[in-house]
Amino acid sequence: MNVFVDFNASWFVLFFGFLAAWAVLMVARRKFNARHEVKEQLFLAVGGMISLIMMEFFAVSTGLWDYTPGNWPVILWPTYFVAILFGYQLLRSVERVLVRRPIAAL
Repeated sequence: MNVFVDFNASWFVLFFGFLAAWAVLMVARRKFNARHEVKEQLFLAVGGMISLIMMEFFAVSTGLWDYTPGNWPVILWPTYFVAILFGYQLLRSVERVLVRRPIAAL
């Protein structure tokens, strides 16, 4: 099973970059033990994946882009997933900064 071996190394850099950034923000926010935080992240990630799947289906079915047989980047979906998790942590980090300092003070 060499599904993930045939891809350009840039895909793995992108995937692990998002994964590392998510982990750093999660630890920095000290929310790695909060149960509701994990539920929120999983809910957002699953919802995001559903919307991305619908986007891919629409784009492929309408001819916006296509995947040639044998050249479909399987690693794209896990990368989407960790990018959504990173986006959640980034949003929460920005939200925390804005709550501490109201927008009018900026």
